[in-house]
Amino acid sequence: MRTLTSSSDPVDLAERYAYPPGGGTWLRANMVASLDGAAQRDERSGGLGNAADQELFLLLRGLADVVIVGAGTVRAEGYGPVRPRESWGAVRDGRPPVPPLAVVSRTLGLDFDAPLFTEAAVPTIVLTTATADPARLRAARERADVIIAGEDSLDFAVAVRELASRGFHRLLCEGGPWVLAQVVAAGLLDELCLTLSPMLLAGQPARILNGPPFPVPPEFRLGHVLEEDDFLFLRYARSR
Repeated sequence: MRTLTSSSDPVDLAERYAYPPGGGTWLRANMVASLDGAAQRDERSGGLGNAADQELFLLLRGLADVVIVGAGTVRAEGYGPVRPRESWGAVRDGRPPVPPLAVVSRTLGLDFDAPLFTEAAVPTIVLTTATADPARLRAARERADVIIAGEDSLDFAVAVRELASRGFHRLLCEGGPWVLAQVVAAGLLDELCLTLSPMLLAGQPARILNGPPFPVPPEFRLGHVLEEDDFLFLRYARSR
């Protein structure tokens, strides 16, 4: 065992969280959990974080080509479009000013007149299925770039391939727990950025993955541990 020692030296977060070189598709997830494994406080993940977690949340968006999020999380967290940040500096050089959001929704139960669609600097993407309601599908196509991936349920492997074909290779998944469970089940998760919040909540909140157990649990290796105000910021990559 090794001791985790704190340091007063500043950390270059953009360097620490840079995507691997090489240009291949890389899917990372960014999640937060309490000490007892809760992924939500008062039904929102935002209640678990602090200022440093928010800073990292925004930076990971700036580093990504596209941000994947479930429709339930969009509604629960009140998502709007991604806005450009001065703090990003040069991380988006050569790319659009912001990454688009790619919203996962099988039923298309979304408000297509909301700012998420009407005020986005780059068109919002909707990931849905071939059996989505035709009227809702037409409404989605009026406001968003729609990707059909799967028949009755979303095929995340197809969705990732379609995103890559549009030039989106650095992928960021912000959940929620159901979406992340499906991503992991499909063998697509390359990296997990996990903020460990120094709280104990009890109750029965969702964990960062919400789905049936995996027959063969994927294993990840620890890349780094950062600390601020008793919060731990963990970066894991899938063992190859």
